[in-house]
Amino acid sequence: MSRALLRRATVSAAVLGTLFATAAPVTAQSDAVAFTNAPVRVTVTVQGPDGLLFRKKILTWGHDVTAATGGTHKCDGTNGGAHASKVPTPTAALDHAAKRNGFTWDGAWYASFDDYFVNTVKGVDGGASAYWNIAVNGTSTPVGGCQFAIGNGDEVAFTWTSF
Repeated sequence: MSRALLRRATVSAAVLGTLFATAAPVTAQSDAVAFTNAPVRVTVTVQGPDGLLFRKKILTWGHDVTAATGGTHKCDGTNGGAHASKVPTPTAALDHAAKRNGFTWDGAWYASFDDYFVNTVKGVDGGASAYWNIAVNGTSTPVGGCQFAIGNGDEVAFTWTSF
């Protein structure tokens, strides 16, 4: 295995471990707001290494998403037991934004986390030195993008972040 691939694998594993450190539901979030899978309007922002790649308000809800690498899986907040019922999620919002605005995203599916790890957005890959951070209202999500519930008016950001 090349040094670059080995480094990327090691760093990706570390990032995944950090992003998905707990398999337990995020109860503080679900206790604070009663979410449903009713469509919500959120602003999706994609910030690449060289600047803004996308920013637009979109209507979204939790749904099955398909990534070229990861295949088709649910992305509705019930992933990993995070929520008892379906809710809109950041990765579902990215998927809706991409489909409706003519760009692509890709991610690897990790069955052990029941979630995607976003690798590429609008043709920009994290590569061996970066990853796509997911934040809602300016705060990185403590769980994967198919587990975190979003609500009407939220700011959902996918930001290319170097290691």
